Amino acid sequence: MIKVITYGTFDLLHQGHINVLKRAKALGDYLIVGVTTENFDVTRGKINVRQSLMERMEAVKNTGIADEVIPEEYVGQKIDDIIRNGVSVFAIGSDWKGKFDYLNEYCQVVYLPRTEGVSSTQLRSDKCLNIGIVGSDPTLLKFYKQVQFVNGLKINGILSEENIEFDLRSVIRYSDYSELLLNNDVVYVAVRPEERYKYIRQALESKKHVISESPIALSADRTEELFEIAQKNNLQLFDSIKTAYALPFLRLVLLVKSGIIGEIKNIDVTCTSLEMYEWLKKTKYYTSFTGWGSIALLPVFKILGCEFDDIFFLTLNSDGIKDIFTKITIKYKEAIATVNVGIGIKSEGDLRISGTKGYIYVPSPWWKSGYFEVRYENSAQNKPYFYDNEGEGLRTELVQFVRCVSNLERNFYMDDSISKNIGGAMDLFKKSMEKFD
Repeated sequence: MIKVITYGTFDLLHQGHINVLKRAKALGDYLIVGVTTENFDVTRGKINVRQSLMERMEAVKNTGIADEVIPEEYVGQKIDDIIRNGVSVFAIGSDWKGKFDYLNEYCQVVYLPRTEGVSSTQLRSDKCLNIGIVGSDPTLLKFYKQVQFVNGLKINGILSEENIEFDLRSVIRYSDYSELLLNNDVVYVAVRPEERYKYIRQALESKKHVISESPIALSADRTEELFEIAQKNNLQLFDSIKTAYALPFLRLVLLVKSGIIGEIKNIDVTCTSLEMYEWLKKTKYYTSFTGWGSIALLPVFKILGCEFDDIFFLTLNSDGIKDIFTKITIKYKEAIATVNVGIGIKSEGDLRISGTKGYIYVPSPWWKSGYFEVRYENSAQNKPYFYDNEGEGLRTELVQFVRCVSNLERNFYMDDSISKNIGGAMDLFKKSMEKFD
């Protein structure tokens, strides 16, 4: 029996895919098809897959061409699959010509002709969402760069008080927000925190999807109102805390919830920046809590939940600037969280999650880190975890956004209740500051 193997993402299965599968099957008696997992695609820089792994594997099975369908999960798996399955022929599309010649050591390599005029990339691009940007938040440049990696999104226009330093040859400059809304499908809101609510509301009422920097509003009531408007109009409202979408953080949360370190009793989290202090002095956009609070509160609310008993704020002022450093203590029924945020003061930006069996340590900067370690009293049991964190979660967020818009799905990475709780914490912080005015 001559066994043939081929691989692909097979996203939005089309005639081109089917033709390649038929050509591969004709080379032997038994066809094995490897379908690339999303995580492996990320490591290869392909983060624009619309369908889940199960949907794509099922689509390949339903063609009736493949005799066996397997997931492709790691670098080097092709060699392993060829040897383990006794494969005689490796087949792949001709757009990969020369890339897999190294497999000739293990079997015959055949590059198959592709079907011209059709591709998954083209299918995804045909339904491109135009993004209009409003604001000049420091994260704007990162957002712009990451959009370039995601099919189905295109930055089309910008309304900003500042001269943003990226290539604007294909981006329209707007002076009127209503005009920007009229000519775009999505709005990325990157204005100062106290202004986000009105921009988001106007966009949603204009039937536009929204991606906004966090917090999306400075109270729980206003945050809830925005989500209600979005839901009523079948629109996506994404609270853009990129860490919430990052693979290392997702895996961290799952491990914690699995009980690997027992019942969680304490979370200590710190976020500080010296660079943002210069921005603060120049723009007056942020305090340490409005600038860092959303990210810092994310692991607390994600792990301990949104129902806490009490919250306390201790704040330092300097050089006429309110809140260069704030320490927040949050009391739960069975746990305590301590959050430190600072602008113009530097500390170790780490994360520690303490349980009844052990603890998890994430080094600075924890919100970007691809590494964390599970630690126990017996250090011989300690285990490190390493993950790729390309794009720091923002690419994953953008891919998820496109999926949610296309399939009318709910954003499962960032629960509405967390956004509402962050807005509520911002309101409580403001009231605590007013006591000392």
